[in-house]
Amino acid sequence: MNIIQAIILAIIEGITEYLPVSSTGHMIIASSFMKIASDDFTKLFTIIIQLGAILSVLVLYWKRFFQSFDFYLKLFVAFLPAVFLGLLLNDFIDSLLESPVTVAITLILGGFVLLKVDGWFQKNEETDANNPNAHTEISYLTALKIGFFQCLAMIPGTSRSGASIVGGMTQGVNRKTAAEFSFFLAIPTMLGATAKKLYDYYKAGFELSSEQINLLLIGNVIAFVVALIAIKSFIDYLSKKGFKLFGYYRIILGISLLVIHFFIYKLSI
Repeated sequence: MNIIQAIILAIIEGITEYLPVSSTGHMIIASSFMKIASDDFTKLFTIIIQLGAILSVLVLYWKRFFQSFDFYLKLFVAFLPAVFLGLLLNDFIDSLLESPVTVAITLILGGFVLLKVDGWFQKNEETDANNPNAHTEISYLTALKIGFFQCLAMIPGTSRSGASIVGGMTQGVNRKTAAEFSFFLAIPTMLGATAKKLYDYYKAGFELSSEQINLLLIGNVIAFVVALIAIKSFIDYLSKKGFKLFGYYRIILGISLLVIHFFIYKLSI
């Protein structure tokens, strides 16, 4: 991986981390097109640069992190399913990270869900329109259920944010509230994933070179800046328009990838 490739992947990460389109899926696709080697550092890079995008949440929503200790307990409860299933399915998840076809199929399936989800949960928006305190109404049980929904994103192409937002909506939470909780939940989830990936990397006997460290630093800075813009734009759009545009995008992209893979150029990573 060279610096140009690292910058491109970081921009993709910053744009897609909080959109319901799968940041990991997009990085797998981009890596395949750029013919980046499927080595341990590439997999490490795609995980660690998500830290930059996560820091943007801390900057944009810093006041929320001083609300109450209850806020942190709910995030911890929502985080637990990812801990247990992530450790249990680690090797299986790594194998899926090498499959553009898996990403394409999951993009399409998730796209059809997003086309319907606004209609399924329209009642959430109507109810919360008369409830100014809706943002405080995620219970511990709701947090736990959102955590299990988030685990669907262990399949590349699913979208961590999309799965957790839809999970919140199934529990009666409106789009904006579910999206913001999904942003907050990304922090412990991605910190945990990064720590685990770094531990596995060093345990396998690998060490980061100065060049690789520079690539990680550059990637995180770029992902941070791009994510700042993406989050604000997404929340504004989602509150007004819903998920349909993202559903169409996923379906078109997924079908295009399958056509390219099977009829034009075999994608691989």
